[in-house]
Formats: sequence, structure tokens, C-alpha cells
Amino acid sequence: MFLRLDVSGASVPSETSTLNLSAAAKLLSPKSFSHEQSTLPTAAVAPPMEAQSVIPIAKCTPGLAARVMAGVGTRLVTAAPAASLAAQRLLRLRIPPRPDQTAVAVKTLVVRHVTPMARMEAAAQRMDTAESHPITAVPAARTDAVVQTHLQLNLQQHHLRKNPSWAYQPRAPPPTEKRQMAVAVPPTVEPFVAPGRREAVAPHTFCGKTTAHCGKGCQSGPCTDGPSVPAPGPSPAPANPNPGTLRILPASSTNPLVEAGVPPMHAGLMQNGRVIFLDKVEDYTQLKLPNGQFAYSSEYDPATNKVVPLSYKTNAFCSGGAFLADGRFVSIGGNAPLDFLDPTVGDGFDGIRYLTRSATDASLNGQGWSEPGNKIASARWYASVQTMPDSTLFVASGSLNGLDPTKPENNNPTYEVLNAQGVSNGRNIPMEILRKNQPYYMYPFIHLLNNGQLFVQVSKSAEIFNVATNTVTKALPDIPGDYRTYPNTGGSVLLPLSSGNGYAPEVMICGGGAYQDITSPTDPSCGRIQPLAATPKWEMDSMNEGRCMVEGTLLPDGTVIWVNGANQGAQGFGVARTPTYQVLIYDPVKPLGQRWSRGPTSTIARLYHSVAVLLLDGTLMIAGSNPVEQPILKPVPGKVPSEDFVTEFRIEIYTPPYLSGPNANKRPTGLTLSSKSLKADGSTFTVRFTAPAGNKVARVALYHGGFVTHSLHMNHRMVFLDTTGYRAGATSQTLTVKMPPNRNVAHAGPYVVYVTVDGVPAIGQFVSVA
Repeated sequence: MFLRLDVSGASVPSETSTLNLSAAAKLLSPKSFSHEQSTLPTAAVAPPMEAQSVIPIAKCTPGLAARVMAGVGTRLVTAAPAASLAAQRLLRLRIPPRPDQTAVAVKTLVVRHVTPMARMEAAAQRMDTAESHPITAVPAARTDAVVQTHLQLNLQQHHLRKNPSWAYQPRAPPPTEKRQMAVAVPPTVEPFVAPGRREAVAPHTFCGKTTAHCGKGCQSGPCTDGPSVPAPGPSPAPANPNPGTLRILPASSTNPLVEAGVPPMHAGLMQNGRVIFLDKVEDYTQLKLPNGQFAYSSEYDPATNKVVPLSYKTNAFCSGGAFLADGRFVSIGGNAPLDFLDPTVGDGFDGIRYLTRSATDASLNGQGWSEPGNKIASARWYASVQTMPDSTLFVASGSLNGLDPTKPENNNPTYEVLNAQGVSNGRNIPMEILRKNQPYYMYPFIHLLNNGQLFVQVSKSAEIFNVATNTVTKALPDIPGDYRTYPNTGGSVLLPLSSGNGYAPEVMICGGGAYQDITSPTDPSCGRIQPLAATPKWEMDSMNEGRCMVEGTLLPDGTVIWVNGANQGAQGFGVARTPTYQVLIYDPVKPLGQRWSRGPTSTIARLYHSVAVLLLDGTLMIAGSNPVEQPILKPVPGKVPSEDFVTEFRIEIYTPPYLSGPNANKRPTGLTLSSKSLKADGSTFTVRFTAPAGNKVARVALYHGGFVTHSLHMNHRMVFLDTTGYRAGATSQTLTVKMPPNRNVAHAGPYVVYVTVDGVPAIGQFVSVA
């Protein structure tokens, strides 16, 4: 990764030092990037380098430009992209000739990675490059825990020119130091954008005007109407007497690749029992397509531990998704093309991708994503998706361009609706809870309630939203604690539904954090709320440690497994540390204070872009962690943003307590269903199975795993179904099972039927709820 200096036209010998920018690419908040920029000692000039010198610059991703974010008047050092060098990861920095090298002044500058090539070209055209200056390097400085990489320009004082848009403001130096100059940030400058993804990392200096913006440090807003009771701190969790086991899937001589094939950013369990992994465009994965390009999606078969590559046409980076009523898996939105890496993959911001699999048609296995060309109504990156009772898809939030979310013009605080076939109606409808919670408005938690309306959680705010009337039915109280959604996402689950309480929904949210920086504390607290209660309120509990990027997965016995995440930091590239390795087991029916227990401890850090998916056999697949711009296989200590944690392709299997220890040989067998085409209308079907001797209770669960990404399990839900015909102790069992009364409780799509006997599940079977 290099920056190419073009100094061939300079009238004096070019004198530069190597630009050691390993501490670069860190967010600078408006506060730290002030008129009073750091004063640093003049750097020693390195030995002369030849014209067209190639100088290392950290993380200068292919096709993206590094722009020097300062200047005097419009006299700037500018980065002009050179398309012919993009494939070599080179950029051309043009330094025009200077007639005079006298009367030197020193100016401190900051280099940050910014927008993709197209934006860089536009920015370069706006810059006056008639006059620029040789560069020398100075050490990085640390201010307010924000690492800044500074450069110094040797400027000629009498050639400086004021330009109003840049607000050149010299200040008087102390008598003992050389003359220092400070330059304000122009109003059009965009914040740090992570190379390779067009992601704006929101500064943690944003101060909002609602209680949802109250928080630690600079994010504190007016808190007069915020939660009156603070969130609880961490609570001890005892070791579970039967914690279950974790194992990393091993390779063998006959199957050397027992890994995901691609970084598992998104995932879902398909009707053929295989898991689909979906990633962004990368400069490396473990699989290649027939066209020679790397694959960014894969299909993993747990039965054989083999993985095959899948193709797609548009960049699915940070998309949302769901299963359609007809069973197709759909990925919605994404990010920009990176044609310098792969010219075959186009713009995914408004893309829609479909994948078809079947429990009976093996010819579909291994087929790539279908993209017929229809688009969503507007660009959406980090959008959430919820299937509605009428089988339409509610698609909410997202970024228009991946840039600074503190600037409203970059954001998309709207929703749109796709029909049952996954085709948009073309309308973007403003949504107030998204608007008022900017910049913490992306990837909201959404759950379908049994009245057909939606629970929506953004930042700390929650509401019940009626899509049919486009109205807020009820504003719910703010959850105590820190931010709960991106970039400080915790996890959220809709706890199991049953007829015992009329399918009354209860939502659980755990974890979160304070701001998007590696220094951010994380929140150990969890809240449970019954949104349709007469007076909804949060019942607070806590994990044994703070966790961001923690995700909860329902198990067929009704417990919830929480895995992955970090104890410090946030979502984003290189902004998390102190991984949380322990599996936590949560039993929602136990009394408050007795619900948590500790499972086994992993040895693999599962940070940004990790997933967890329940398999048909009742075990939990854990995969992913790609907290860097482009995959790395070995850690690189000391980098900023951090590269301490590698891209993980390894897969772990967590075997829960119900299949461990004394339960290991108690699985029900021989499960058959009278029908696999079911309806959510109160109708019945029959299940037959063989149970272990001495059994005491059997239950049937209708389970939808949903679309998993970024700690969200979109559409994830489970319903315990009413049954008759169970005979305690009998080994041969035939149960009549009653389906949910309507599609508010079980929307259309593919589900898995799990039968548990004394809590131990049989191998699940896919059904279609029509």
C-alpha cells in the first residue's frame, strides 16, 4: 500500500521523509480537529528522494484516495488518483513546482482516508493545485484518546492566500518558537471513511436534542426526560452445571477446508439444511469462482463439512434481509462497487439479491444469487427488514452513501415496502423515530407483534408502529443504559410465543455501548419489555460483563444463547478490543436474578461481522469476525485502526446443555410430519416420533431463524405450539399439533419444526408456512 509522490517538476531538490502513517485512518472529531491544531516540533528533513518517489502510507486501499485534509487558502497538497496505478495500490500525489523556497513556515496537517475514487476525482477538481509544497513527517500525537497522524508542510509565507471557504486563520506564535499556522476544516470536508467500504465512522462528539442522545462523554444531550433509574452494572453468573461444549471444526486429509470459505458477514439456514454465508467484496477469500474472481458468498454443508462458492452481481456489504413467503432468501441493499478489485460486481446500494433452495430439489444446491435487476426505492446500507403478516417486507433505515451519519443529507431515515415477491413499491416514507435518533438510526431492532404491528427500537428509543396507517400507536419508554443499536449494537430477541398468554410478545435487548471508538465502554445491562401491556416498562437485568456486538439466539427448549462481541469498543473496522469469549445461557422463565449462567469459553475472538445460526440438529454454529477493511490472516500489532484481530474463517459448533452430558443420548428419533405445507390459521397436523423411555414432557416448536448479520437476527421468532395426544413414559408418540391462529404470530415463510422431549430436541425438519 503506497502513496506515489510526483515531484518531478519541482524547481528545487525534493526533500521528503518516509511518511509513516501506521497510526493514521483514525476518526478526528470536529472538537479535536479545531483551529488550534496541535503544535509539533519541526521534523528533521530526511535525505533527498528521487522524483516519483514511492512512499508507504498505511491502509491506502486500492482505488481509494488519501486526501491531505488541510491547506492554506486553496494552496493544497492534493491527491490526484491515477487509474492505471489503482491495481497496484498506488495513488499519485501531485506537487507542482514552486518558484521560491525561502521564508519557510510550518503547518501541521492531518491525513485521513476518505471517499472512493469517483468522489476523490471530484474533490481534486475543486482544489487549486497551482502551488504545493514538499512534505516532511512528524510523529503521531494523541489527543483525547484519538490518534492523529500529522504531517508538516514547508510553506512560503508570502505566497499564502486567503480563501473564505477554508477560513485561513493565522495565530501569533510564542516568541521562542517558529511561526505556526492553523487552518480550519472547510464545511464540505467529509469525515473518516474506512477504505474499501465507504463507511463513515460517526464521531463520538455528536450531541443530539432527544433523550436518545444522552450518554457518556460528548454524546450527552438533554436528559431531563430520560430513564430515572440507571441501568444495572454487571451481575455475577454462576457456571452452568451442564455448560455444553464448544469445538472448532477440524480439517482432515480428505477435507482440508472445513471453514466458511468467505468472511461470514451475513448468514441464514436454508431449506436444504445448509448455511449460506454472504460477504462484501474483498481482496481475498478462500474460494474462487469459475471466472477467476474471489467468491464473496458460500454454501456450507454441516453434514459433510464442505463449502462451495456462490456468485452475486452487486456488493452485498452490510445488507438487510429476510425469507420471502415462497421460501427464497433475499438480501436487500448494500454498498458501492469496488471495480478495482472485481469489475464483475456492481453497485449494491439499491440492489436486491434472491437465493432459492429446497429440501427436496438438490439441483438448486450451489447455484448463485439471482439478481434480475429490480431495485429498492432508494439506496440503503445498514437497513433492517421485517416480514409482515401479509407477506410484504418492511425495509427501514440505511445510509444513502455510506458517509458521515451526523450529516442528515447522507442518511435515509425512511422505510419502504416490498411486495410478497420482493419487489419494491417505489415509495420512501419518512419515519420519525429514525429521523430523531440520527446518527444512531441504522440497523434498528424490529419485531412483529401479535397485533400485526411492529416493535421498533432505535438507539435508546422504542415505539409500536402501525405500517398500515403509517402511525405510531404507542411511544414506549427509553431503555436505561447506553446506546443499543449500530454502531454500539447489542442484541435483541423476541422471546418465545405461546398460547398460554395469548401469544403476548416480550422483547429482550442486551448489551450496547457509548460511542464508536475503541475506548468506548460497553453495557452489561439487559432489558425486557412487554410492548402491548397496559403500562409497558423495562425490567432490567444484566450480564456478567459489558458486551457490544453480542447476539442472542433462541433454542428449541426456550432458552437463549448469547455469544460473540467485545468488552470495549464498538462496531467498525479496528475499533473494538477485549473480546468476550464466554457463552452465556439465559433462561427467561426463571426468576429475575437467577436467569443467567455461564457456558464454555471460546478461544476465538468473534468481533465485528460475526454470526450465530441454529442448525437442524439443535447445535449452534458460530462463525465470522472480520473487523478489518480487507481480510488479514495474521495480526499486525500497533496499527490504528487496530489490526490485532484477524479475519476468521474457522467455524465453531456449540453443543448446548440439552445435547451434552447426561442428555447426549436422549435425542428423540424417527420424527415424521403428516404435512410440511402448513398454514397459520389454527389448523392441525400430526407428528410421530420415538422418545426415550421414562420421558415426562414433550413440546413442539415452530422456529424461524431469519437473516443474521451484525448481531441482528432479522425476523427471528419461535412459537410453542399446542399439542394433544402425548403419553408420559411411552416410547412411541403421536401428537396432534395446532398451528398459530394467524400470520401475526407466524408470518409466512420457511420454518423448522423442532420436537423436544424433556428438553432434548429431535433433528428439526423444514416446513413451509403459507
